[in-house]
Amino acid sequence: MAASISGRDLRKRVGMLDVTPERQSEEEEPLPATRRGLPLSGWLRRAAVVILALLLLPYGLVLVYALPFIHPVSTLMVSELATLNGYDRRWVPFDTISPVLVQSVMMSEDGQFCAHDGVDWVQMRGVMQDAIDGEPTRGASTIPMQTVKNLFLWNGRSFLRKGMEVPLAMWADLVWSKRRVMEIYLNVAEWGPGIYGIEAAAHHHFRVPAEKLSRRQAALLAVSLPNPITRVAGKPGRGLQRLASVVERRARGSGEYIRCLYE
Repeated sequence: MAASISGRDLRKRVGMLDVTPERQSEEEEPLPATRRGLPLSGWLRRAAVVILALLLLPYGLVLVYALPFIHPVSTLMVSELATLNGYDRRWVPFDTISPVLVQSVMMSEDGQFCAHDGVDWVQMRGVMQDAIDGEPTRGASTIPMQTVKNLFLWNGRSFLRKGMEVPLAMWADLVWSKRRVMEIYLNVAEWGPGIYGIEAAAHHHFRVPAEKLSRRQAALLAVSLPNPITRVAGKPGRGLQRLASVVERRARGSGEYIRCLYE
């Protein structure tokens, strides 16, 4: 017969056994990086790469847009699509746009278009000096600057946007011919709510194609560009008519200024 064990002996034997689970150390070993997620420095590096890629993307697109069969869209057109508003834009090649419209736009927006490298530094220095002196600044945007702003940036005045706009304009002026710059600009410029490009603008305001615009119609369209929402080319007030008369007169004598486009 098996020897009997008293309850006291059994409790003594059980007490000798180590049945307490091993305690975890107060300081747990750190989890691998893959389980904890990237450290802050890793996220910062990724964010820097993304920001750098976004900054460089327009420079790559400028190269793509040099191809004549590419018809770029502006950021405003993209926003129209994003808000489900839609827009009217009918791309037309440079040679089918009335020369009087080209003359009027150049004389109204950028008289030194053929002479500068994308930026009119004389005008730019004047604006910078006005800002330093605390005086109201005037516009100094060239047609290349307005083109890259329309394609890649946003509306509204800020030193950040201008700082991005200037090198982009110089790059576009270097990569594109003057004719390509003007062609893209005239096909992406806004001429009214949902109206983009000179062909849609000519039909909307005057019921004619861009190649049939008269001098007066071209001048009215040119002077409406700074604010096409309030300056309606098809329904001009006295102020707009006066501005159009000035631009029309300048356009008549613009032969030397537009030589780079028609040589």
